[in-house]
Amino acid sequence: MNEQLRALNRFGLGARFGEVDELRAPRLWLHDQVDAGRADAAALERLPLLDEIGAAVVALRTAQRDREQDAIAEARRRLRDILTMESLAVLTQRIHTRTPFVERLVAFWSNHLCASAAAGLQVAGFMGHYERTAIRPHVLGRFDEMVLASAKHPAMLMFLNNFQSIGPGSMAGRRSARAGNARGLNENYARELLELHTLGVDGGYGQEDVEALARILTGWTISGVGPGSGEGSPGGFVFRPALHEPGEKVVLGRTYGSGGRTPMRPASGVQEGEDAIRDLCRHPATARFIATKLVRHFVSDDPPDGAVVRVAEVFRATRGNLGEVAHAIVELEEAWRTPHGKFRTPQEWLVAVLRAFRADEVEERAPVVLGRLRHALWAPPSPEGFEDTQGPWSDPDALMNRAELARSVARVLPVRDPRLVLEVVNIEADDPLHALLDDTSISARDRLALAIGGPAFQWR
Repeated sequence: MNEQLRALNRFGLGARFGEVDELRAPRLWLHDQVDAGRADAAALERLPLLDEIGAAVVALRTAQRDREQDAIAEARRRLRDILTMESLAVLTQRIHTRTPFVERLVAFWSNHLCASAAAGLQVAGFMGHYERTAIRPHVLGRFDEMVLASAKHPAMLMFLNNFQSIGPGSMAGRRSARAGNARGLNENYARELLELHTLGVDGGYGQEDVEALARILTGWTISGVGPGSGEGSPGGFVFRPALHEPGEKVVLGRTYGSGGRTPMRPASGVQEGEDAIRDLCRHPATARFIATKLVRHFVSDDPPDGAVVRVAEVFRATRGNLGEVAHAIVELEEAWRTPHGKFRTPQEWLVAVLRAFRADEVEERAPVVLGRLRHALWAPPSPEGFEDTQGPWSDPDALMNRAELARSVARVLPVRDPRLVLEVVNIEADDPLHALLDDTSISARDRLALAIGGPAFQWR
């Protein structure tokens, strides 16, 4: 096993031609990226600010309410443009980054705490900003801070409808009930926070915990969009006391609300939610659930239990310090010994190809191409995120689409000698790829297409 290629491909985003010879200490290279404390993000400068995106969303909602077709079309165009701009920027970031391990962590956590552009343009417009501001700054920080940033971002509030959740006993809830227009509690985000973001489906919670957590999170909404919208920049997080369910709530045996955590100083509605989220993030079941997903991502589809235990112990001992967890992942011997353990997703495959050939830019059609490969940026089909195992990405239809794309990509790559591919794939001396690349009866472009579309390039 070539440790340089393992570091560049398994932990990074794909080796570049000539890069293996430059990498003398692969594990130290990975640790240094973590110690630097953040990913470089040069390609993500000068992207839309939250109030600009929020204004576009508010414009669309207003136009839809008023049935103004020209205004609807203009607002939809603006949100599509924002999504395209953000998508091209993040793909460019991935092919140029000098900290590919940290960039991989950004993609991992963005998928773990996923919202989805597939939910519609109102969510889609926020997705790039969500990853840039709620996920990226926290991937080497504390897990609870990242979850809190996610919980308060309009992409998540809108995707799982928490921005519309009203406590039945709140001022607004009682008022609407008296008017015969009861608008109630929405449990979507509370359920996914427990099942997908923290404890996991076997984490020991019940329906009563879901309901109590949903009550805690009432009043967490979006300025200019949610019920009772008013002050604040459009699209920003706002807490509206009139929507918040009063009184005590009990989640996993802990009491929140007035008379709960600090009897002499009852928590506000925001503090209730923050306390509950921090407690969930530090629960022992969360450590095990997160460790399992990380080991699955960096080691194999069937995570070795010993590796999971070691990562979970670091997560627990450091109270969710994700920088320390990243260091622990680098030191998992299983991640270095497992042969060809992870099949590349379409996004990973395309980025690896572009990195290998040191592409200068990403073509404008790249986001559309990823959509055809069933892996559009920030658009998983469910709140579970995209699958992190081989099955969904290696069915016959998926492999055929990838092979066809390889032919198209090979036509525009700056190829001189297709045998250069051997520098970036981790294969044995008797692998048939060697003979294929030496076969001059096949054109250089076709050999290149067969190489990047073939088995060797599909694994990291």
